[in-house]
Amino acid sequence: MDAATMLTVTYCTAEDSPAIEQRLIAVYAEVYAAEAASDPFFSIERFTQRLHSHAAAPRWGCAFGEVGGEPVGYAYGFARTTSYRWNGLVTPVPAEDLAETDTRTFALCEVMVRSPWRGSGIARILHDELLSHRIEERSHLLVEEEHPRVRALYERWGYRWMGTMQPFPDAPRYDSMFRPIC
Repeated sequence: MDAATMLTVTYCTAEDSPAIEQRLIAVYAEVYAAEAASDPFFSIERFTQRLHSHAAAPRWGCAFGEVGGEPVGYAYGFARTTSYRWNGLVTPVPAEDLAETDTRTFALCEVMVRSPWRGSGIARILHDELLSHRIEERSHLLVEEEHPRVRALYERWGYRWMGTMQPFPDAPRYDSMFRPIC
């Protein structure tokens, strides 16, 4: 039996985040160990700050995956509201792509799977499960420019490039991508 068949996915909301926070951080620490060792932006402390900010945002949701009770990965994000501003855009983007309502855009912040389970389809399952709970019209995510294979994966999932972003001064540059939520 493959890992994807043994996968259990739990959908969590912001009220569940304190109960799963340490497991989210532990998975992040493992997945981003190399980056965290050389770049403060990817440190556990900075991720924890981003996680707290994201979980406090409107309609935060997380699809948390386990195999045999062991965490294997997750996908999480939140709803953008009319007050959201697209700070950090490096390339021009049509104004109509940036207009927000309270239900237009879901900000997909993280999709990560621990190394032993990569390539098993779990990332797609977590992604799809997370989006199945959303009321927004579209999903938006960022992919580091230095990861073209990851960008190609998201393109296969229906995402299209809309511009380049650098959301924080010390962050890497990202490909900004959208897709409809069907």
